[in-house]
Amino acid sequence: MPSIQSTLGEEEGIAEELAESQRQISIAEFFEKNKHMLGFDSGARALVTAVKEAVDNALDATEEADILPDIYVEIDDAGDYYTLVVEDNGPGITKEQLPKVFGKLLYGSRFHAREQSRGQQGIGISAAVLYSQQTSGKPAKITSKTEEGGEQYFELIIDTDENEPEIKDESGSPPAGKHVNHTRGTRIELEMEANMRARQQLQRYIKHTAVVNPHARIEYREPGMDEPQQFQRAEGAELPAETEEIRPHPHGVELGTVLKMLASTDSHSVSGFVQSEFTRVGKKTANSILDNFRDRHFGREAAWQPPQTHEKSDFARTVANAVSNKSKDAKMAFGDEVAEAVVGRSRVAHGELVEIVAETAEEVGDGETFSETFGDTVQANVVEAAWAELTDDRTSDLYQLVDAATSTRKDDETVHGLAERLAKRFEKGRERDRATHDELRGYVDKAADQTEEYDDATIGETARENVVMEVWNTMVTVPDEVPKVREFVDDRDASSDLMEAMKETDIISPPTNCLSPITDELVEAGLRKEFDADFYAASTRDADVHGGDPFIVEAGIAYGGELEEDGKAEVLRFANRVPLVYQRGACATTDVVKSIGWRNYNLSQPGGSGIPTGPAVIMIHVASTNVPFTSESKDALANVPEIEDEIELAIREAARELKSYLNKRKSLQKRKKKQNVIASILPKMAEKLADVTEKGEPAYEDALARIMNNVLVEREVEDGNVRLVVENNTSANASPEITDIVSAQPRNLSDGATVVDMDGEWFVKWSPTVESGEEVVLEYEVDGEAEFDVSVEGIEDPKLTKNT
Repeated sequence: MPSIQSTLGEEEGIAEELAESQRQISIAEFFEKNKHMLGFDSGARALVTAVKEAVDNALDATEEADILPDIYVEIDDAGDYYTLVVEDNGPGITKEQLPKVFGKLLYGSRFHAREQSRGQQGIGISAAVLYSQQTSGKPAKITSKTEEGGEQYFELIIDTDENEPEIKDESGSPPAGKHVNHTRGTRIELEMEANMRARQQLQRYIKHTAVVNPHARIEYREPGMDEPQQFQRAEGAELPAETEEIRPHPHGVELGTVLKMLASTDSHSVSGFVQSEFTRVGKKTANSILDNFRDRHFGREAAWQPPQTHEKSDFARTVANAVSNKSKDAKMAFGDEVAEAVVGRSRVAHGELVEIVAETAEEVGDGETFSETFGDTVQANVVEAAWAELTDDRTSDLYQLVDAATSTRKDDETVHGLAERLAKRFEKGRERDRATHDELRGYVDKAADQTEEYDDATIGETARENVVMEVWNTMVTVPDEVPKVREFVDDRDASSDLMEAMKETDIISPPTNCLSPITDELVEAGLRKEFDADFYAASTRDADVHGGDPFIVEAGIAYGGELEEDGKAEVLRFANRVPLVYQRGACATTDVVKSIGWRNYNLSQPGGSGIPTGPAVIMIHVASTNVPFTSESKDALANVPEIEDEIELAIREAARELKSYLNKRKSLQKRKKKQNVIASILPKMAEKLADVTEKGEPAYEDALARIMNNVLVEREVEDGNVRLVVENNTSANASPEITDIVSAQPRNLSDGATVVDMDGEWFVKWSPTVESGEEVVLEYEVDGEAEFDVSVEGIEDPKLTKNT
């Protein structure tokens, strides 16, 4: 059967007929048929995705209005469908904007903003509305309450042909049960085809959201729950730092972006362009970028050694002879001044020679001795003659550079041959001995190849690179004017050179006020709030840049306690404070965790690679102005080397603290085992000693403390005088926090003590520093009988002995 292409010429007008069938499709229609791309590929996953998008919207709305989030999530089994309700206490949405926010894909305010946010494309919540109407045929029911505008209720669907909201019902008074329960906020209700097979992922998403947003309070209810789950705010947690939009950073921008920016800028000069369109670029940095551009676009000029001091007079005569129609004295003065300036330098490039000649012409011509003008023609003749003199023996000059760059094993003939052939490359190359770095590398390779061929020598890659570097470092950036911006717009090569010049320039990292990291303190607080563990550690890295966008990586680790002993550690993945629920195996975060040698941090890792095993939670958060997700569903991070490197460094910072903790715990466990053995022996020895001496059993607690090098705390009470003796048998100073709880009011407290009365009990507290091998006595008095209970903080139990 012939293809349609093979029959196109058989019928007149077939092209026109085909053209008539072509039409543009809307983004809503596209995702209606490709809902799997947004995470709605099954009933179980669709429910998780819908909850995620609605909660993300709620968090964004409250934070943008400087409101601590209170979010309610409810899932109900409505028979044929599931009903999802998400309500927040945000500022609400105006009547005009609400239909577009929920009923139009790619409608949002943050896509072009270069600052951190959960959502940027304006697809998430409207995609949930689209899935809801597609599977249930029912509209989304949305109520919004603003402080000034009152409540507004809408029922809407998305017209997928036009990607526009279609309002089915609208009212200023919501039906019963559809009201917002806060003084302001937004409530959305969706009915959809779904199931609860992903119950674990749902609950994990809510819990992880509470971890990474410790400033939020979340209430969650699902079918079968008697009471909703409550996720409280971390104590003292405040709203994330407010972000500010920034310009792109020069490092990492792509060529197409540079071309687009060049075409739209108002700047006429490249210096103005890079300063106005990019962040962290001032005048000094702009000049460095322009110099790097000159090096790449125009090439550098080779700089040659000037004549020796004893040759200065000959050089001056050459310059003077190049001057015509001037007096003899003027010629000689001009020649002497040029020679003096040239010989005084270590090397001279063509552009520098032009500058020397121009300055000398002005000085001599404007002087009182001569009333003669050295114009452009005279200067050009002088430059030509002087340059011919400077480049008369390039070989000798290059010989020194090649000799310095190559190993001592290279014989003189090889070095001279390479220098001579390289000199010919310059002689035959561009005028004024110009060459880009790539051209210079070509010169060296060609000269080295010829030397190997004709001189039976070997010049390896390292030697060639060293010669290139040695010569390049003596070459000089040219003074040529950089083209105007308008000349770059249609010149891809020049724009590419500019982009590479920006990348080569040392530019400080982008500002971080466009990002709002959780901070290591709140990362730890979030983990403490939701995971009952023995140990917590967190780290927040400094900002780095990828593709012109800054990013910050944070990591946290929880270990021990009530965490599950068996199985693999739990890995929590987050991007811009949003949990990544699915596609764990396709995520860069998981790849990095697997690549780390966890045995080095005292965690079990069968096979030496993969997720470690044991009672641990490993959390990674990437905050960026543009998170590189692998797909529209935003479930996994792409394998970007810069981000992967920072993820690894952040994890290792926290893991080092875990390693110290586990080493210390292991040491204390050994110490405690030893102490238990000694403690079981000493009483028997005391008993035997009492039998032999026929006296009472001696106190052995002091001996235990000294044997174990412990801090000993003893109490002595006599006639109302209470003495706490703190004896430090360790090798370092000790600073314990000692609190004695006494049932009678204390008086005459020793220096440094504080006392607090709490319902008939008095808490007497000291914070002494006890030097190694010394003791401190803490005293107070009580009237009559009293009960005592001492608490010691700041000393690990295995290193503490109490005899109180």
